[in-house]
Amino acid sequence: MPGSLNDINVLNQSPIFTALAKGRTAPVNYTINGHRYTMGYYLADKIYPNWSTFVKRIPRPLGAKGKYFASKQESARKDVERAFGVLQSCFAIVYGLVQYQDEETLANIMKACIIMHNMIIEDEGALNLGFDHEREVNSFISVSHGEIPKLHDFLQTHNRIRDKTTNSKLQEDLIEHLWEQYGNE
Repeated sequence: MPGSLNDINVLNQSPIFTALAKGRTAPVNYTINGHRYTMGYYLADKIYPNWSTFVKRIPRPLGAKGKYFASKQESARKDVERAFGVLQSCFAIVYGLVQYQDEETLANIMKACIIMHNMIIEDEGALNLGFDHEREVNSFISVSHGEIPKLHDFLQTHNRIRDKTTNSKLQEDLIEHLWEQYGNE
């Protein structure tokens, strides 16, 4: 239906979060300020919900730590948006409507555009940014192809993805960690 594919509806049908809820993603484990986390997170803006998988900018940060975190989070999020903008400006297919493409085709289109962009940069002699492409390309992630979790496990993980308490704690931990590591610079 026209207008039904707004950001939140698309998010609720996202294959990324469905795969995560079904246990079909690579394991993620990290500790920040002594707190253990088992799901990765995405940098997001204010329109996204307060899920444990999103770290949003603080709208009106108080204190030096909050302001520092807000500026760094926004900077990183903008870097990702700029990178996608570069692909959109180079390849019209990325910019255009994708409603008639299936998920696998879209993934292949994006991979092809990224590969072509990297080939163009390499051909034009890009700056050495200290990124070891060979190491990154040759490092593999082990993915489990076990049985689909039972409904109880699926619902439990689904609820963990949308946990607002974990969202708040993760953001607090990231603020403290970032301040401890870089706040005096």
